Amino acid sequence: MTNLKSVSRSAVKATPPDAPRKKSTKRESMGSLAFSRRARGRALFKHLILIVSGAVMIYPLLWMVVSSVRPDELIFKDPGLWLNGLDMSNYSSGWSALTHPFGHYMLNSAIVVIGSILGNLISCSMAAYAFARLKFTASKLFFGIMLLTIMLPFHVVIVPQYVLFSQIGWVNTFWPLIVPKLLATDAFFVFLMVQFIRGIPKDLDEAARIDGAGHPRIFLRVILPLMVPALATTTIFTFIWTWNDFFGALIYLTDPDMFTVPVALRAFVDSQAGTSWGSLFAMSIVSLLPVFLIFLFGQRFLIKGIATTGIK
Repeated sequence: MTNLKSVSRSAVKATPPDAPRKKSTKRESMGSLAFSRRARGRALFKHLILIVSGAVMIYPLLWMVVSSVRPDELIFKDPGLWLNGLDMSNYSSGWSALTHPFGHYMLNSAIVVIGSILGNLISCSMAAYAFARLKFTASKLFFGIMLLTIMLPFHVVIVPQYVLFSQIGWVNTFWPLIVPKLLATDAFFVFLMVQFIRGIPKDLDEAARIDGAGHPRIFLRVILPLMVPALATTTIFTFIWTWNDFFGALIYLTDPDMFTVPVALRAFVDSQAGTSWGSLFAMSIVSLLPVFLIFLFGQRFLIKGIATTGIK
């Protein structure tokens, strides 16, 4: 017992006092508090920069929305966003300002968009499967040529395409805007689907081949159901790009009855007569609604499709 008491007393005496520990812990807590304050300050500064940048980028769109409910004589007099009153007459007058109601031109754009989406989904998915799964002569060479076409501007090929479609008799029809999509001419979507298919394990193909499936059945039953994110991404991008396409529609469509939405909006601008800016802005807002809704409801598929294809 005496030995235990002496050992315990010596241990108590050997232990250092608590004052330095308290000082060190207090310094550490003060340091962590200062670090957290600096981190919060940096985060707050970054958020302020993002908010200001976002406000600057979204200001033209907000100004167009506000201008669509202002009289024409007040649109360019007041650059602010404050409204003294709502004038919805721009929407009613703009809807019927052209030869046909504006819904007629939206229907024309819808026809071109649907045909382009179906063409890209069918042709690009088949071409992507061929590049990703089939082994044929000079496959890498053809794949490289396909990638080179991404860097080829559309304006370079517009003249020979116009000559070809003019000789066929397709000018002033929707066919020049739809048929090229059926031939996998959008190399970006082919590349996107190739990257996605390469991420699918080949064991699935081998298991289907053991069951007696050929390439058409493997493509339709195995690969295509797994390509939903890539197909959704292709659908969204094709819709946005085709709906907003102005140059191609301007080149091939000369009859006002065949105008799509971008060309119809251009008809509001008249160099000789006065331009109805209020009606133009109102119909621009109407034409943006389908794009906004498609992007809103397809955003998660778009992000998933881009993330799973390895495109950064």
